[in-house]
Amino acid sequence: MDSLQEFETNSNPETNSTIININTTISSSSSIISNSTTNSTSTSLAAAASALSPSSSSSSSPTSTLSRYENQKRRDWNTFGQYLRNHRPPLSLSRCSGAHVLEFLRYLDQFGKTKVHTQLCPFFGHPNPPAPCPCPLRQAWGSLDALIGRLRAAFEEHGGRPEANPFGARAVRLYLREVRDSQAKARGISYEKKKRKRPPHNNNSNSSQASHLPALPPPHPQQPPSGNQQQ
Repeated sequence: MDSLQEFETNSNPETNSTIININTTISSSSSIISNSTTNSTSTSLAAAASALSPSSSSSSSPTSTLSRYENQKRRDWNTFGQYLRNHRPPLSLSRCSGAHVLEFLRYLDQFGKTKVHTQLCPFFGHPNPPAPCPCPLRQAWGSLDALIGRLRAAFEEHGGRPEANPFGARAVRLYLREVRDSQAKARGISYEKKKRKRPPHNNNSNSSQASHLPALPPPHPQQPPSGNQQQ
């Protein structure tokens, strides 16, 4: 029986090589699928990237050596580049202006996950509404502000001039400020930066300063009266 199995194995080398090739293909396909699943995120910006280019996540090379910020900046830059290519008519980066950046930000709103109440909504200005409402979902101001910061840095890293950076245009800054103020009123929250509290000055600081003062010389001893005055 053993000799028969050896004969069948040796007599079909092409079949064995085909099986090995199939197994190799299956293992390589599974590794590609696992890598793409690991690199995918559940954020709304990742949804926008997949909508622009569904195959971009599987074709991207692994960037495990880069930091999380650098990886996110590269993905954002690729997403914006794909948006320019899908634009009608297609736009080149040299012709991109602040108006096109605003179009890109408004396009991302359809992938937002932040509830922004309208003025007619009974929950307008409530940070924790007790019930659902039909108000639209938008991109949060913090996400848009961080996105513009990454794209602004990526533009200059790719050879763009700082004075011609469309992500630093005045119209973009005004738009972000308007989104911040409107969302703060609609959601009943504040985006103001908290000022760092200075450590209180107590008596210990005064005593420590007094310890560094130079020591005063001892008082001079009083001299006894002279003998002429004694009788």
